[in-house]
Amino acid sequence: MNRAIHRAILGGAAALALVAAGGWWFTRAPAEQAAPAPAAPLAANGLLAVDPAKAAALGIATAPARPAGEVPLAELPAIIAPPANARVAVAATLPGTVLRTLVVEGDAVKRGQALAVVSSREVMTLSADLARAHARAGVTQSSAARLAQLSREGIVAGARADEARALAAEAGADVSEKARILALVGARGGSGTYTLTAPIAGRVTKADIQAGMPVDGTTAPFVIDAAGRYEATAQVPERLIGQVRVGQTVRLGSVAGTVTAVGGTIDPATRSATLKAQLPADPGIVAGRVGALTVWGPAAGGAVAVPEDALTTIGADDVVFVATPRGYQRRTVHRLGAADGQVILKDGVRAGEAVVVAGTSALKALAEAN
Repeated sequence: MNRAIHRAILGGAAALALVAAGGWWFTRAPAEQAAPAPAAPLAANGLLAVDPAKAAALGIATAPARPAGEVPLAELPAIIAPPANARVAVAATLPGTVLRTLVVEGDAVKRGQALAVVSSREVMTLSADLARAHARAGVTQSSAARLAQLSREGIVAGARADEARALAAEAGADVSEKARILALVGARGGSGTYTLTAPIAGRVTKADIQAGMPVDGTTAPFVIDAAGRYEATAQVPERLIGQVRVGQTVRLGSVAGTVTAVGGTIDPATRSATLKAQLPADPGIVAGRVGALTVWGPAAGGAVAVPEDALTTIGADDVVFVATPRGYQRRTVHRLGAADGQVILKDGVRAGEAVVVAGTSALKALAEAN
């Protein structure tokens, strides 16, 4: 009896021990399983330790910072125009009706290239006059030759031979003049048409013409700007006068030019001075258009250019991430300006350092999580 009671007591104690152990496991195991994966550690110097495999998974890519010799000072609206004496209007030399146009606004043309074909009654009239002039010249030349022979034989007076030679010369001049006019307008007598041609090589900046419309000598349906260069005119605000100088670089899109003049007088109404810059010819530059002209000045020593995608913000700071052998270091930077997809930085990054240009948002999230 005592042995049975003793076994029961031992069995109950063992059961209690198992229950206690199980309770400890059930209360501890979930806590261990739910522990979050640690984020990338952030060192005191702003260094994020990210292993290469995770960096590849985050799509991180870098590009080197480049030395910046210039910084954008301002972006100004500018009017594009050809320089003086570089614009030519192509007038319709004879009245008529446009049969066909061969170029449109913006086309590059060569000197002598056909622009449009015009049907003109004047061409038919000039062609008929030229035919009559040829016939009259033939008659007068024959008469002059015959009278010259008779004059030499003493049959007629020399004055009559001289008069015949003068009439022949006049008829010949009439033929030459009418032929010159028809050639000048590019006329085709048989079809009664003439061709408008480009007097210079350049770009068509006006093409106010279409098939079926009438033209006359008072209209200039085409305007051509000489190829080679253009002039941009803008207004420099008063705060930049003294910073913008002749010889500095300007950019219109991807086209770079040079400041050629800066006015010395401030307009009291606009508080600005006139700037003129020279730009080379480019398909994207058309006279008469308005474009955004960026004026560049010398940058401070140590300034670098990085792609716009490298820059992000954390709090109130502009930040870039620089790749180092130990990870990605967060750097606070100060920008001097931006243009053409590049940001010019005053400090924070040295030329040649690899800055993150893809995956920046992922690094920003890791930095903010710490």
